[in-house]
Amino acid sequence: MRKEEKVKPSFKALIPFLVFIAVYLGSGIILQAQGVEMAFYQFPAPVAVSCGVLAAFFLIKGSIDEKFDIFVKGCGNSNIIIMCVIYLLAGAFASVCQQMGGVDSTVNLGLTYIPSQFIVIGIFLISGFISTATGTSVGCIAAIGPIAVAVAEKTGASLPLVMACVLGGAMLGDNLSIISDTTIASTRTQGCDMKDKFRINFYLSLVPAIITIILLFVFGKPEVPTTIQAYDFNLVKVLPYLFVLVLAVAGMNVFLVLTGGIFLAGAIGMYYGDLTILTFVKSIYTGFT
Repeated sequence: MRKEEKVKPSFKALIPFLVFIAVYLGSGIILQAQGVEMAFYQFPAPVAVSCGVLAAFFLIKGSIDEKFDIFVKGCGNSNIIIMCVIYLLAGAFASVCQQMGGVDSTVNLGLTYIPSQFIVIGIFLISGFISTATGTSVGCIAAIGPIAVAVAEKTGASLPLVMACVLGGAMLGDNLSIISDTTIASTRTQGCDMKDKFRINFYLSLVPAIITIILLFVFGKPEVPTTIQAYDFNLVKVLPYLFVLVLAVAGMNVFLVLTGGIFLAGAIGMYYGDLTILTFVKSIYTGFT
């Protein structure tokens, strides 16, 4: 019988724990010194723990997939834990992107260049894009719904039809998204790759989507088309969606893609002043919840 290998004690093993303590305790001390009320409750503990986990990922040897497998095995059943972790990260990504203005910039970019007579088609495509990139139909509907109502009022388009486009586009994107909860659950339980599921769903969804666009082209024109209006948008704030979408479809590890997307969105938000370090971590925690 093979003897178990002895693990040599190493200070390096304590570094992730020390990172967690430094982030959580350090932020509390700094905020306390600044006179912030309930200072030690401002920095969410789960985000501080995530910093320690990321530190461990950098320290241990092996590929990202091997490290992620080690992490998952320490938590519980691999299929369930992987789904839960990706749910959390997808929620955090969507929350940070919305907080830093990514949704508004994406919608306004489309509204600026789509002629008003095709605005319902544009709402359908924008909803599909955001839902595909974030993996959440509900989050997409909540983010775009109020904007779509205002667009319908300004352009004279049918409000029920515009909202139907939001719902339809969100469901289409959720069906295609590689980071959607249904995608994660189905691929993990059936033992197939997420990018293969995307390909199959793309072929199945392509014809219905084209038919929908044709019908919207015929029946979705506003009664009184308005002139094209320039909306305020920032192309840089659309980049996190493209980053996640392209790399996920390319087959990169979803954990790595989502983590990178979260930090990219956070960096952009802090650069343009929409986020601070504290509001960034709070947005992550909001996405977790």
